[in-house]
Amino acid sequence: MFQDLTDKLEVIVRTIRGQGKVTEANISGSLKEVRRVLLEADVNYKVAKHFIESVKERALGREVIKSITPGQQIIKIIYDELAGIMGKVDVPLDLSGSTPHVIMLTGLQGSGKTTLAGKLAAHLKNINRTVMLVAADIQRPAAVRQLQVVGETVGVSVFTDSDSNPVKICQSALNHAKRSGIDTIILDTAGRLHIDEPLMNELLEIKSNTNPREILFVADGMTGQDAVNTAKDFLQWIDFTGIVLTKMDGDARGGAALSIRMVTGKPIKYLSVGEKMDALEKFHPDRMASRILGMGDVLTLVEKAQQTVDQEKAAKLERKLRRQEFTFEDFYDQIQQIKNMGPLDQLMKMIPGLKSSMLKGMSFDDRSFSKIEAIINSMTAEERRRPGIINGSRRKRIAGGSGTTVQDVNQLLKQFQMMQKMMKNMNKGKLKGFLFN
Repeated sequence: MFQDLTDKLEVIVRTIRGQGKVTEANISGSLKEVRRVLLEADVNYKVAKHFIESVKERALGREVIKSITPGQQIIKIIYDELAGIMGKVDVPLDLSGSTPHVIMLTGLQGSGKTTLAGKLAAHLKNINRTVMLVAADIQRPAAVRQLQVVGETVGVSVFTDSDSNPVKICQSALNHAKRSGIDTIILDTAGRLHIDEPLMNELLEIKSNTNPREILFVADGMTGQDAVNTAKDFLQWIDFTGIVLTKMDGDARGGAALSIRMVTGKPIKYLSVGEKMDALEKFHPDRMASRILGMGDVLTLVEKAQQTVDQEKAAKLERKLRRQEFTFEDFYDQIQQIKNMGPLDQLMKMIPGLKSSMLKGMSFDDRSFSKIEAIINSMTAEERRRPGIINGSRRKRIAGGSGTTVQDVNQLLKQFQMMQKMMKNMNKGKLKGFLFN
């Protein structure tokens, strides 16, 4: 996410941080580079201009001129302004008032509304909401069946109706939810390849007949300024309450995320960051600003860990680490929990101090976990507990049983030994600064 933007800003940030004295000349030079990088990332030119002017005004103010570390102060200003144009504070879904709550998804065809409906349902289900999906898109072939498959995947009901009128389908779904005690319904509405009057009139009619608590505009984050322009057009027709950016795990340059809040005045509420149904992140402007500047996002990392880590196993592992008894069985358990947290390359970028330049050339293909798992599964219970007994003949047997090579087994054993050494140093208090100095 935003990898190219982050890489380029990191270079500029290092230059600014090294400045011992702030002058209008060196600030103007650095901000000219920042402006260029933002425009290359497809940020709206008015947003980029406002951002640069705001940073420059604050950077040449008294707070920086009198600072002992002016470079650090300017980085803080850039961080604040980045968070500011994305909304400053996160805005959660409004689930207040009487139920059932209606969440209406809108957007162009191909923006990812149907998949998002499933992700949002899974998210709400995890916070103990009873959710029903509503198949209100009768324009796109197989749209109803696709939503049914999505509903089956996340374990929520899907309301369908043979009626050819989407407005009546949504009304019937709302009445069904009231009778059934369902507290949240998600309307998967139709889209078009481009905005047209019939589509907008249909959406307005659904809105007036169902009184949705939230109307979310779903935008393809990879389309950059096209997504921003479409959002502006939708806003003129239907006053949506929030934005969800999809496909943010791809080659999105960041322009939509950095522009859409300021251009529309509406908050970004979620980011869709993968294909799995749990690949949905709440949007936090401050955390995103930190990520974009290569400063990590430890809070999101902690939240992901809290959602997936077995606390009883974690406590047991801590005791074993203190006694320096970390084994391949423990390693295997940790792999399973890490896999549940999401793509490894995204997790690594959330670690503060781990700059993107350090990750270049390193492979974080999650499929490599499968090879490790196969090797560990080919070990005997004794070998997993006491890897020191694995000699040449055992390595050959393990390689044969796992469909790998002896070199692969050797490499894993070497990595495991390094990990054990790291754990030992951690117990002795020697790990501080080891990774990122």
